[in-house]
Amino acid sequence: MTKKEITVNNVSGLESKPAALFIQKASNFKSNIWVEKGERKANAKSLLGLLSLGVGNGNKITIIAEGEDENQAISELESYLATDLGE
Repeated sequence: MTKKEITVNNVSGLESKPAALFIQKASNFKSNIWVEKGERKANAKSLLGLLSLGVGNGNKITIIAEGEDENQAISELESYLATDLGE
C-alpha cells in the first residue's frame, strides 16, 4: 500500500468536472484507490464518493493505492492534482 499527501491547487477543487476527469484517470489502474480528507475516505473511482468529501482549493488530501500498479497510480494522480485539473 502506498500513500501520498497532496494539496489540491485548483480554484474549484474536486467539483464535478475535475472529479469526473480524476475518476477516469483512477479507473485506468488495476489498484484499489481511495481519497482521504480528514477522517473521511472515499473510493477514487466513485463520483458520488469524491463529491461527498467536498475537496476544495487548498485542501490537503491523501491518496491511497493498493495493488500491482499502485506507485504509478499515485504518481499520475498526484501530477493531475498538481495541475489545473483540466480547466
